[in-house]
Amino acid sequence: MAFDGVTIANVVSELKRELTGGRLYKIAQPEADELLLTIKQPDGTKKLLISAQASLPLLYLTGESKPSPMTAPGFCMLLRKHLQNGRITGISQPGLERIVHIDVEHLDEMGDLRRKTLVVEIMGKHSNIIFCDSEGTIIDSIKHVSAAVSSLREVLPGKAYFIAATQDKLDALSTDGEAFRNALSARPQPVFKALYGSFTGISPVLAQELCYEAGIDADLPTAALGDSDYEGLYGAFSRMAEAIRQERFSPNIAYTDGSPVEFCALPLTMYGYGRQDAPSTDSVNPGEKPAGDYTVPYGSMSALLEHYYAEKNVLTHIRQKSADLRRIVQTALERNVKKYDLQLRQMKDTEKRDTYRVYGELLNTYGYSAEPGAKSLQALNYYTDETVTIPLDPTLSAKENAQKYFDRYGKMKRTYEALSQLTVEVRAEIQHLESVSTALDIALYEEDLAQIKEELTESGYIRRKAGNRGKKQKITSRPFHYLSSDGFHMYVGKNNFQNDELTFKLATGNDWWFHAKQIPGSHVVVKTGNAQELPDRTFEEAARLAAYYSKGRGQEKVEIDYVQKKHVKKPNGAKPGFVVYYTNYSMAIDSDISGIQPVNE
Repeated sequence: MAFDGVTIANVVSELKRELTGGRLYKIAQPEADELLLTIKQPDGTKKLLISAQASLPLLYLTGESKPSPMTAPGFCMLLRKHLQNGRITGISQPGLERIVHIDVEHLDEMGDLRRKTLVVEIMGKHSNIIFCDSEGTIIDSIKHVSAAVSSLREVLPGKAYFIAATQDKLDALSTDGEAFRNALSARPQPVFKALYGSFTGISPVLAQELCYEAGIDADLPTAALGDSDYEGLYGAFSRMAEAIRQERFSPNIAYTDGSPVEFCALPLTMYGYGRQDAPSTDSVNPGEKPAGDYTVPYGSMSALLEHYYAEKNVLTHIRQKSADLRRIVQTALERNVKKYDLQLRQMKDTEKRDTYRVYGELLNTYGYSAEPGAKSLQALNYYTDETVTIPLDPTLSAKENAQKYFDRYGKMKRTYEALSQLTVEVRAEIQHLESVSTALDIALYEEDLAQIKEELTESGYIRRKAGNRGKKQKITSRPFHYLSSDGFHMYVGKNNFQNDELTFKLATGNDWWFHAKQIPGSHVVVKTGNAQELPDRTFEEAARLAAYYSKGRGQEKVEIDYVQKKHVKKPNGAKPGFVVYYTNYSMAIDSDISGIQPVNE
């Protein structure tokens, strides 16, 4: 996920093509460390987002607008004074540094032509946007860096701008085979680390890709490389450098099990770039998360970055939004599991209750033969025809000992009966909380979380606010909807409320119902329509959906129960999503849902 020098090269190639010659129409500063430039071109208006945020520095063309503060910050006002209506004359990148120079021509107050440069440094927490004159002197910057902050370079008005030489790295675009080998051999570490540590602009993921293309284990020590290894690795390295020089970029996002994990300006073949069955940007639905590794190509790096960070932001946002709900569920789950374990131990302690009852009965029958002060009595157990030894309290009579055993039996019986009911209730609560936890894993949007929160509120885990008592939150979340390869509509519940709705409102008697066997998961309903039978392929696709939207996601095989809806019942008073069925079929299947067509609604 590195915004490396190669990504910058791809962005610069795109910006040169789209922005050179354009007029700076608007300059805005929506955030403290962010600029939004509007550039007018003959073919339309372009917007360039530049962010120097320490956590997420960015540079790309965007179609989105962002609200600006009522009063523009000082840096924004300075840029407007100097660059408003200026013409972009050039966009460049020094080597493969994570730096972009945007050169602008403008007329000063006297009508004379001046040249200024906006320098964008994409360097993590050291990212900055620096405004320089034609002599390379800093006019101002969006972040001021004094000597107290950095001993390497001051970024202050009046200071000369220069690139700080913080790392001794080679230029990947001008390195020959001998220099390449010498650079790697000088670093006694894994090959991929030696690659990104030796050459400017190369990120860890690109270094691993080069190793993959060369057929070399990325974690292999450089000392273990032979002549053929160096030859293969330099071949992959040279092809990369040539593609960058010729601006032959192939921006793509790599996914693992439906979640974006990396992006790159060059093909990530180690994630299956170019694979024929990989989903495209048009075919991937937000509700679909295909299993395994794959890549999705993009027509431009700006489109990729906008989509990638939007998707990452959604995932991060949902994770943050669900954190409180997860904590509530986890705390309740741990408490109920402890309670359940304690109840099981208490039930185990009642296992001797029938033995005490028999002892009491035998003492009533044979107690007359017990000698006063005896500590035990041997008697024939007429239930088993075996002789048993009954322990006695020597201070009590046989009748009193019998009564003592009956009292123990009665107490244990009452405890057993109470625990038998309690353990069923606590076990049901554990299953319910586990299903809620799985629903939180499935949730994609805030409206999905709203329905889960409502369920927890109705279950008493969240207190409803005083002003909202008696009111239910409006629910807009809807089940996932898929179309099987044979044209049958398949619905997947995102949470327990939706599971109940699908099974007992949407589904009719002859529709088919699927669920992962004995583990938390979604109800999957296949509408049969007028069909007498479902094709085998539809059964398999519905089972895959049930496996994917369950706690068994990612397992090699998940056992799925399926049955016609008319055989599924909900016990009175059961928790949301809980059902019973007694006659069913089963199949073991993987949780790969790639290729199953989602329906956009």
